[in-house]
Amino acid sequence: MLDKFKQLRNLKKLQDELSKEKVEVEKEGIKVVVNGEMKIEEIFLNGNLSKEKQEKILKDCINEAMDRMKFRMAQKMQEMPDLF
Repeated sequence: MLDKFKQLRNLKKLQDELSKEKVEVEKEGIKVVVNGEMKIEEIFLNGNLSKEKQEKILKDCINEAMDRMKFRMAQKMQEMPDLF
């Protein structure tokens, strides 16, 4: 029973730490910022690019930012061996 409380406490700690994390990806003037809750916080577009080019780069930036955040989450989880 105490182990469950310890796990819950560790999960809350992990969640708190991740909520402070942010990942920024910028390509050709287009920037995406993703937080530790896997939510997009900001998007900056480049009006000098065509609509099609912006869409492609934006998609790439979002995917890369999400992948980076997933990697950070995995790293944080490895730092907490008592988590599971």
